[in-house]
Amino acid sequence: MAKFPPEQVVFNKPKVELHVHLDGAIRVQTILDVAKRRGIHLPSKTAEDMKQKIILHKPGTLTSFLEKFKEYMPVIAGDREAIKRVAFEFVEDKAKEGVVYVEVRYSPHLLANTKVDPIQWNQKEGDLSPDEVVRLVNEGLSEGERAFNIKARSILCCMRHMPNWSMDVVELCKKYRHDGVVAIDLAGDESLNCKAYPDHRRAYEEAVRCGIHRTVHAGEVGPATVVREAVEVLKAERIGHGYSTLEDHTLYKQLLDQNMHFETCPVSSKFTGACNSDFGEHPIIKFMQDKANYSLNTDDPLIFNSTLQLDYNVAHKYMGFTESEFKRLNIRSAESSFLPEKEKEELLSRLYEAYGMIQSTAF
Repeated sequence: MAKFPPEQVVFNKPKVELHVHLDGAIRVQTILDVAKRRGIHLPSKTAEDMKQKIILHKPGTLTSFLEKFKEYMPVIAGDREAIKRVAFEFVEDKAKEGVVYVEVRYSPHLLANTKVDPIQWNQKEGDLSPDEVVRLVNEGLSEGERAFNIKARSILCCMRHMPNWSMDVVELCKKYRHDGVVAIDLAGDESLNCKAYPDHRRAYEEAVRCGIHRTVHAGEVGPATVVREAVEVLKAERIGHGYSTLEDHTLYKQLLDQNMHFETCPVSSKFTGACNSDFGEHPIIKFMQDKANYSLNTDDPLIFNSTLQLDYNVAHKYMGFTESEFKRLNIRSAESSFLPEKEKEELLSRLYEAYGMIQSTAF
């Protein structure tokens, strides 16, 4: 079992979270409840037993991490009531963690339980349409916003291994851009580049043309070349993880100069093997020292048995983060959010007031 510092509040002020997956942030009890309602057999009858099956108990690989989704996603995917419930409960959980603004991401096709022929990669009829999934998630997030005084927006994910979904995803981003969806993302196996799968590039070109915001998972377990492709080919405005950027000094300096935002996830990176398991050697320390633009995020708290506070604890205990740095990175996160400018200004004002700061460009 991975050892972490005790869960204590090291930063009890409002926070911004920009990189968390909806399907990786589901309550275990919800999985049990939905399985019972749907008549789906699970290997565990109690929440604690099910939790032990789902969570990663020790650092592994990205592959071992992704395997965990098979333990519970068949229960949630394709079920209207479950999808809306999960979105609502997610907002409640984030509010309890002191988050005042969150961008949550997911693949509409995976939550729709879209059937896929692994040989031909042809989409077959699923239980729900991806469009209906987006509508249900939007409803759940919106109801959660009203109930818990938090702002929640969503990012729709393309999947690297399913290029024929990508144009669907950008069209859904366009359709719901004024109804909760703020950006497009590309997730999955970083070895599947856009030269081999041009549909991803075409989707991102359409996103640029239509003014859809763009983030890309890159440099998590893949090399710096994946980050360069994300920036230069896909025109990413933010990078999900981005740790390997440090391997290319020219690229790193370029992105620092561009004020590129890195969506970092400390606890996640330990369990997926993305970084050295010694937090004292983590790339985030370099980001902090260089005053880079980055955020702290949970990624998939269900599977890592974590909370946002744990990521802050880790940064504080093992990486030397101070309250001043926590304030700085949250201001940067708000500035790098995909909110419209007026809403972004309101969020920044809320943070400055909570932090007892005069609004400034000193950071």
